Amino acid sequence: MTTAALDLTADVVELTRALVDTPSESGAEGPLADAVEAALRALPHLTVDRVGHSVVARTALGRAERVIVAGHLDTVPAAGNLPARLADGRLYGLGACDMKGGVAVALRLAAALTAPARDVTYVFYECEEVEGDRNGLHRIAADRPELLAADLAILMEPSDAGVEAGCQGVLCADVTVRGTRAHTARAWRGENAAHRSAEVLQALADHVPERVIVDGLEYREGLSAVAVRAGVAGNVVPDTCVISLNARFAPSRSPQEAEEYVRRIIPGGHEFVVTEVVPGALPGLDHAAVASLVDFLGVAPRPKLGWTDVARFTRLGVPALNFGPGDPVLAHTAGEFVEVGQLAECERKLGEWLRG
Repeated sequence: MTTAALDLTADVVELTRALVDTPSESGAEGPLADAVEAALRALPHLTVDRVGHSVVARTALGRAERVIVAGHLDTVPAAGNLPARLADGRLYGLGACDMKGGVAVALRLAAALTAPARDVTYVFYECEEVEGDRNGLHRIAADRPELLAADLAILMEPSDAGVEAGCQGVLCADVTVRGTRAHTARAWRGENAAHRSAEVLQALADHVPERVIVDGLEYREGLSAVAVRAGVAGNVVPDTCVISLNARFAPSRSPQEAEEYVRRIIPGGHEFVVTEVVPGALPGLDHAAVASLVDFLGVAPRPKLGWTDVARFTRLGVPALNFGPGDPVLAHTAGEFVEVGQLAECERKLGEWLRG
């Protein structure tokens, strides 16, 4: 497939449309990364590096402060939402909200800001929507960590053109309930693990998630059973039932504290194995660079309910926040869209702040 060249001088809506119409499901970002790289290499004020299917472009003006503007190139699988279409002030299409609208804003700024008041590193990366070890930022941090050095990172995640600070942590675990296998014709000889799992599921249903205040922001936690697996055949009483859990915890909890908290909720006597845990990110509103942008935007920060790569930047020692066009509730939905007005607003506001 031949990918059309990207025109970074095009209107931000048309550029978003072009990005949406270039398929880039996780793991297949190559053609879009090629187009982004080619467009950025044509700009003499930027130094461009390629790491896998991620592209990093930087100014080198010797400014006192460096800001990262980052967006992921990949999308979830299509759901009948290609090609893009424009209607009623909205651009519909796969990734329009999450997050090709934000990528379009960043690309427009990369082309337009030849002499910003702050040095800027633009990062367009692969595989954000899949396992963490495939994430483009993870690879850049491992192979070229100097490319991610900065005083502030702005992640162009959809935030309704407002600031969403910090993010929740994520814990995934499997609870295994044991029983005794038997023929269903003589079910009384066994112990049904699926039936025994009811006490675990009821404990989850009865649990009231906490609301934790961090730096004045309320992070609503969550604990959900996301899969229940039992049975080997239609005539066998199952001797094992595995309940997979997904917990979203406030950034004030450490992964260890989150695990201890979830364990206390699960009835005793069942195996509990953590399969994945990633910490969240504190809001960081007291950092000078974060405060500067928030004050300039004149918006009240909101907590980020969900995990984003602000946590990855925070672990690298770079304060970060989410700021981008699009309603995060629409992310990954078949009918996702981005408001045309938000595209223009984010480009204008972020451009003004970077210009100083």
